[in-house]
Amino acid sequence: MSRTNPSSTAPVVPDWRTVLGLTEPNEFDWGRVRAAQVNVTRRLAPLRLAISLLGIAVLIGMFRGHAPSLLLYGWGGLCSTVALLMAHGQLRNRKWQVQTATQSELHRETLWSTLVAVSWGAAPLLFSRYCSPADLLLMWAVCTTLVAATAFGLSVLPLATGFYIVVMTTCLALGMWSIGLTWVAYVAAVFGTLMTLACLSAGRTFIIHASAGLALAEKNEVVSLLLREFDDSGGDWMWQTDASKCLTHVSPRFAFALGMDTEMLDTKPLLQILAGAAWEAGNFSAGLRELAERLKMRESFSDLILPVTIGGEIHWWELSASPRFDERGSFLGFRGVGSDVTAQRRSADKINHMARFDTLTGLPNRLQVTEALGEAMSEADRWRSKCAFMMIDLDRFKAINDTLGHPIGDRLLTRVAERLRGMMTEKELCGRLGGDEFGVVVRDASDPARLNRIAREIIETLSKPYEVDQHTLYIGASVGTAVGPRDGRTVEMLIRSADLALYRSKDQGGGSHNTYEPQLHVHAEERRVLEIALRKALERNEFTVHYQPVVSAEGGTIESFEALLRWNNPELGNVSPARFVPVAEDARLIGPIGEWVLRTACQEAMRWPDHIRVAVNVSAEQLGHPGFVTSVISALSHSRLHAHRLELEVTESVFMREGTGAVAVLDQLLALGVRLALDDFGTGYSSLGYLSKTKFNTIKIDRSFVQGASKNAPEALAIIRAVVAMADSLGMATTAEGVETEQELATVRKLGCRKIQGYLFGRPMPAPEARRLFDVDRAVA
Repeated sequence: MSRTNPSSTAPVVPDWRTVLGLTEPNEFDWGRVRAAQVNVTRRLAPLRLAISLLGIAVLIGMFRGHAPSLLLYGWGGLCSTVALLMAHGQLRNRKWQVQTATQSELHRETLWSTLVAVSWGAAPLLFSRYCSPADLLLMWAVCTTLVAATAFGLSVLPLATGFYIVVMTTCLALGMWSIGLTWVAYVAAVFGTLMTLACLSAGRTFIIHASAGLALAEKNEVVSLLLREFDDSGGDWMWQTDASKCLTHVSPRFAFALGMDTEMLDTKPLLQILAGAAWEAGNFSAGLRELAERLKMRESFSDLILPVTIGGEIHWWELSASPRFDERGSFLGFRGVGSDVTAQRRSADKINHMARFDTLTGLPNRLQVTEALGEAMSEADRWRSKCAFMMIDLDRFKAINDTLGHPIGDRLLTRVAERLRGMMTEKELCGRLGGDEFGVVVRDASDPARLNRIAREIIETLSKPYEVDQHTLYIGASVGTAVGPRDGRTVEMLIRSADLALYRSKDQGGGSHNTYEPQLHVHAEERRVLEIALRKALERNEFTVHYQPVVSAEGGTIESFEALLRWNNPELGNVSPARFVPVAEDARLIGPIGEWVLRTACQEAMRWPDHIRVAVNVSAEQLGHPGFVTSVISALSHSRLHAHRLELEVTESVFMREGTGAVAVLDQLLALGVRLALDDFGTGYSSLGYLSKTKFNTIKIDRSFVQGASKNAPEALAIIRAVVAMADSLGMATTAEGVETEQELATVRKLGCRKIQGYLFGRPMPAPEARRLFDVDRAVA
């Protein structure tokens, strides 16, 4: 590689011919110095034009009415034309920095300056005879101001400025001489001489400083490149091309990086070497195309990254370079440095992959899914088509996670991801949103039937059994779909709409698919308002407890009451438990509300006869709380109610949600003497295993079976007979719920149910009304 002689870049003290631009010594690149001079004149072009036009306006205004109009306006037009023509070229290229300039460009500036000086110098020659003393003074001021401003502002061009000053002051002196002001003419001549000398001195100083700065920059560039080439890390190398983009003076490290000899690389085209086998096919990478464009435009570039195939393996190189020019401005080629950044690139790719893909399943994560949905919505808007977003939630996944542990749950999620990935086509993208939620971006949603088929296929595929670590696992899936832009014009709105549709699918028990409807948003808003009011209901004493009697099937005597929560809100009125209980469970409010019901029911039961029990419903949320047993003990202790008079009702869903943890809690309650009832038996996830592990005192038969049996439905009759027989064999009582007619009463009595609950014997009633039932019994007795 060629080395630059340090002496060639050292600044020299120029002689006056060089300062004036008449010669250019070979030992320095004077083209860049001349470019610095030209750039200064371009920057000052607007100011020069403004001053010239202002001066012309002042003199025309001063001589109007004194000098002949044709002469005056002719001079003004000539001066303005010359000034505008000179400024035109400079203003047009004012924003572009000249890199190199020739002597001819300097001489062009000298010519224009001389023309401007001649046009302005004509003023004192033509109009001095028409001046009053005051006007003469003003013209003197204008001319000397122009001379002084040019001398100080444009001294970077000594020859052009010198000609301007000499012509202007000579014309000014001759004008003063012509009207008999001899001493003033001498002063003008002396003033012009001093300004010329000052201009030449300032111009010489500027040129010396400019050449020194450029020489220093050249040295710094060379030193920087050399330091990078010989850095101890050995990771960087230098490269250089000639004007035809072929390698010259190949660095040994550059050749080593390519796995080739320096002789093989010398005079070879740089682009061909970097392209490798792709050179013939023309299949170039984007980085190589950008490099070719920069080389073609002869532009500097920095940190340009492109792939290079070496030994059959792709490496990533980072290149930086600048064009080289000789003192005449001729292009010599490029000189630059390069380094192998393959390790950094792979690390960055890995980080980028981690930022956009889920680490557990390998699916796109929420970020990438959101971006893909945004792109799909943009495409749909552009082509006036439709896209869709499907939100998927796994059913019964939490039960598996809780019972078998998170490692099994994680492996199950990977199997779910594999099945989802296998269902996707190029028109869909599936990703994991978090937890057991997944999302599918459907780029073409013009066919509603196709969306429904995709959703049904997802539900059916994910509901098939899984074999994970010798466990056969069964889960399901719920799907909610929103179509854009109909259901949302932004990504956030469309995801929100799909979430609302999914919420309806979950409310339906899972395993279903729903599409967003505007009414869902209304329901969501109602639910939000309901939750806000529910959070304040306890402290505002808006809750009450009603009691529904449970009687013996034979004698019809009251055996217990079921405590039922009621809510009366000042704004919402009487709110059905079917509406507010699910909201309370989702908002984690059921715990404090349930504890309040338990305390209130126990205190009320103390006002009843000693043989009457009270039944309180317990949700899965309450049963899973670590302090639930303690709250039961506290309620019994404060009310002084015997434990055998309290019956807690649970549904089968608590076992599916909490696994074996529910059995342990129920065993603790049984040990206290509390009675247990299994509510809604046969309507949920029935399992005889729970009945064998937990000693329930009562099994409650759901109203749907009672109604069916009264109509002689074979299935309902068979179920009730089976439940009664099983309960009798296990020493449990059976309670028929929802008995409203005499026919239903006769049917359940005939089938062997021991207890009856329903409107036929009493609706849920406030506590005082429940107490009056005992007064009536005493009066009858």
